[in-house]
Amino acid sequence: MPTLSPRIQTIVTGADDGWGVQERARGMVAAGRGDVIMLTMGDHDFPTARPIRDACAAALAEGKTGYGSIHGIAPLRELIAERGRAVHGIGIDPATVVVSMGGQAALFAAACAALGPGDEAIVIEPYYATYAQTIRAAGGVPVTVRTSPDDGFQPRAEALAAAIGPRTRMILCNSPNNPSGTVYTRATLEGIAALCREHDLWLVSDEVYHSQVYEAAHLSPASLPGMRERTLIVDSMSKSHAMTGWRAGWLICPDGAVAECVIDLFLTSAYGLAPFIQEAMRAGLAAGDGPEAGIAARYRRRRDRAVSALSRSPRLRIHPPEAAMYVLIDLRHMVRDAERFAYALLEETGVAVMPGDSFGASTAGHIRISLTASEDDLAEACARLARFADTWEEDGQ
Repeated sequence: MPTLSPRIQTIVTGADDGWGVQERARGMVAAGRGDVIMLTMGDHDFPTARPIRDACAAALAEGKTGYGSIHGIAPLRELIAERGRAVHGIGIDPATVVVSMGGQAALFAAACAALGPGDEAIVIEPYYATYAQTIRAAGGVPVTVRTSPDDGFQPRAEALAAAIGPRTRMILCNSPNNPSGTVYTRATLEGIAALCREHDLWLVSDEVYHSQVYEAAHLSPASLPGMRERTLIVDSMSKSHAMTGWRAGWLICPDGAVAECVIDLFLTSAYGLAPFIQEAMRAGLAAGDGPEAGIAARYRRRRDRAVSALSRSPRLRIHPPEAAMYVLIDLRHMVRDAERFAYALLEETGVAVMPGDSFGASTAGHIRISLTASEDDLAEACARLARFADTWEEDGQ
């Protein structure tokens, strides 16, 4: 057999990225254990809104089953641009919008646009688990920069500056942040922007949680001086409209020339998003802010309830999230290995959570719970977690 390329063999480095807990939980469910509550994935426990599903069904009934526009149909791109002007605080020409197969494909396209073989991309911790993998898939080299829970996971400009080298071409920024729920301050973003301008770097800004901000205010770095021309914005409807399985995302490029290069990339891969999915996206965005606000309100209620329940345990240190659909729990004072804690929690209580090491060294000793369970199940899971933590002994490891 011929040898596989080094690139494809090194996309994933061998660590299970925390998904082992989820797979163990799924195996327990398949084996008949009925008390398992999954708080791992950021996948909604409720379906996409009926008007969006109806728009998809209507498109299928009308026979819209051929190739979709690689760029994205014009009415959809116009809606994305209109929404983006308010969300990101910049002027957006629909010609700079490229519809993608979810935010993940937009992220990959941005990395391909910014990085040449062996170029470095700075990834701010804590980070979404696929970031480093996506950079390696694009031929780049991820360089992670730690943040501290004591700073609320706000990255320090001096730490980022120290990581910049002769091969650095890109900084990857995620605010609102998964897994911490941190919203980067204006001062933080201005520090990042200054480094991008000084070193002529691309900034890839993952803003998929912008609709789920509970405290603080979302600020897109693209709106800062000198940043529009060097920022690639990743967005999607997965979280905002409960459309995770639809793969409904896009990339907002600095100009039409960059967009054309991204279209060339998609020409060689998925060849455009299915037209019936694009019609569903169009229906969702045409409904205005209401659907997004409703989903955000639901997760805010769940956040408040989860934080309140977990705070009853004197041993759990909670980072109340300013945004997004997760709660990060600091266990460093009581565990040496958060992954071992997570497996023990699952076996004893049936609650599945993500070990913090999955998101970088900055969240080692933490666990992350997803708020994507019904409110009753979430309350029960939090109660089990609190009871388990209260009886956890270090020697039990």
